[in-house]
Amino acid sequence: MSTDPQRKPYTPPVLEFKSSTFFVPVLILYNNDLPAIEQVLQEKIRQAPDFFKNSPLVFDVQALNKHNYDLDIVALIDFLRKLGLFPIGIRGGNEQQNKQARELFLTIDAIRDSASAETRKPVIDEPAHKPEPVEQTVESVAAPAPASPATTLITYPIRSGQRIYAAGDLVVLSQVSAGAEIMAEGNIHVYNTLRGRALAGVQGNKDARIFCFDLQAELISIAGDYKTSEDFDEDLRKKPVQIYLQDRALFIKDIAKT
Repeated sequence: MSTDPQRKPYTPPVLEFKSSTFFVPVLILYNNDLPAIEQVLQEKIRQAPDFFKNSPLVFDVQALNKHNYDLDIVALIDFLRKLGLFPIGIRGGNEQQNKQARELFLTIDAIRDSASAETRKPVIDEPAHKPEPVEQTVESVAAPAPASPATTLITYPIRSGQRIYAAGDLVVLSQVSAGAEIMAEGNIHVYNTLRGRALAGVQGNKDARIFCFDLQAELISIAGDYKTSEDFDEDLRKKPVQIYLQDRALFIKDIAKT
């Protein structure tokens, strides 16, 4: 039997890169008082320990820099890690802060405001002699509406430790267990018991809503504003509800009474 000496044996791949979307909480700082920041963070963590446990974190210092408030990045990172958080990046930092962040192996994600973006518009050379305008008849054609992200349908129970992310709406036909986390850029519908954590509008969609047949969640959030189970009205527990955001406040309404 003849063999091809040039043919190389199959070698399974060692690794590959895939694009994906992850939800990472952003800590926006308005004050450079580290003891005060630590105190408030400890209270937040106490309210939802499972949500913050071993959570990656990006901290935003843009508001501090607008008021020229100094911030000790090294000290901030140190106590964030002591609280069980894992800072992975800085946003809105100045040159010195970004340098400190790089030395701590953090990613840099500086925010550029609209004014600075305006100054970076490309300059296009115009011809010395502009051609005479020519009358044209243009037929207006309606542009097709952009396609909405597909709805993600989950038919099986979501167990503790599982994370589900949907680029559009998320529909769950089974129960969501304690310790599980479901996230969607659009609405969340749970046609069963909702325990664990549910985060809708995670990319900033303030019109997103959460619907469930049985509210027993540890934490609910829409567009970054959240409530923990301690904040729920007792009359709404284990009831079918809808949750929506209005004036940066979360409202929980009994569906049976609306």
